[in-house]
Amino acid sequence: MIRPMNAVPEIGVTELPADAVLLDVREDDEWAAGHAPDATHLPMNEVPTRIADVPEADPVYVICRSGGRSGRVVAFLNQNGRAAVNVGGGMQSWAANGRPMVSERDGAAPDVI
Repeated sequence: MIRPMNAVPEIGVTELPADAVLLDVREDDEWAAGHAPDATHLPMNEVPTRIADVPEADPVYVICRSGGRSGRVVAFLNQNGRAAVNVGGGMQSWAANGRPMVSERDGAAPDVI
């Protein structure tokens, strides 16, 4: 169930639909350490100038480390005509729930930093 959080729609990791389109807005080093296998990476500070690179989805689910940055991106996207939902608890919750992760670091196990 999607819940409002200060007018920003939010959903828990365990409630994500199986076909959710995920946008990861963390920094490059965080992404490299560990991310969802099918997520699209677009750092938060690049979203305003690269809004065309946000995946087409209705809605797109936005994730960061804990949910703060992604909440701000969701607010921005919704204000600019894009349907977006914050993933509450972020990648910390993703990892805690045993969801699959991959790393971009050679030989390193995926981790949330």
